[in-house]
Amino acid sequence: MTVPTRRGIRVQLVGALAAIAALVAAGSASGNQTGARAATSSGHGAVQVLYCGSLQNFMEHDLGPKFSAATGYQYRGVGGGSTELANQIKGKVRQADVFVSASPKVNDSLKGAANGDWVSWYVAFGSAPVVIAYNPHSKFAADLKAKPWYQVITEPGFRLGRTDPKLDPKGELSVQALQQASRISKDPDLLSKVEKSSQVFPEQELDGRLESGQLDAAFFYSNEALEQHVPTVDLGAVKVAAHFTATVVNRAPNSAGATAFVQYLLSDQGRASLAAHDVTLSGPDVVGDKAAVPAPLRTDLTRTAG
Repeated sequence: MTVPTRRGIRVQLVGALAAIAALVAAGSASGNQTGARAATSSGHGAVQVLYCGSLQNFMEHDLGPKFSAATGYQYRGVGGGSTELANQIKGKVRQADVFVSASPKVNDSLKGAANGDWVSWYVAFGSAPVVIAYNPHSKFAADLKAKPWYQVITEPGFRLGRTDPKLDPKGELSVQALQQASRISKDPDLLSKVEKSSQVFPEQELDGRLESGQLDAAFFYSNEALEQHVPTVDLGAVKVAAHFTATVVNRAPNSAGATAFVQYLLSDQGRASLAAHDVTLSGPDVVGDKAAVPAPLRTDLTRTAG
């Protein structure tokens, strides 16, 4: 019988540990799904993300930092009204690697040669309904909890905030909500009444004005209201919602980083963060030229669909 030497034992031990490490790594890789490639720390350079302002807290305090930590890319985000940001892309006022919108319609405004051919495809990944967020100290708070919202907002002295429908999908959805409410309440003048009495602000200012008491209520998405810890009333039979999308902008300065960002957004980690921020998950569904989707992302989306 051969007695193993100490050196032989050490060699066998090192080999066994290496084999165990390989098995653990393989198991981890096989368990990860969409965004597996994004979960590396080999990225270089900054990724410029233009996103709808309703996702500001999610982007700046959750997804952005996590993306940077996981990939090595530097996250740089700019929030605003989706339509306004799209106009800035078309006007070459801002460069973007990734565009995250609250409306598929806005992406369509960036498609085709006449619009600069900035977008060829986008991924729809979630939604959030429009609600009425109100200041709990408002003298109208009790009425909002007891009466139909479309009656309360026309009461004398009520201060309602909304965004510009020309710059922000939420502003456009607010108009649609009022049009629906007009039919339900049989008040054909509801929209004109509100347009005369309400105040229009940039999306990023609504929460501050509501919290400070400058407004009694405002149209919010449900995810915004949750993050700002403000009470809400839903719109009842009126149904309008944001539908969030993401795309890698054509001619992106950092296309590899942009692809990694969208991968991370759609990964298990990204989707868990979206759900935690009260975004209702959907898809992800690709709309547009599927052949133009970057190959790594296309592979991930095919795996998810399967």
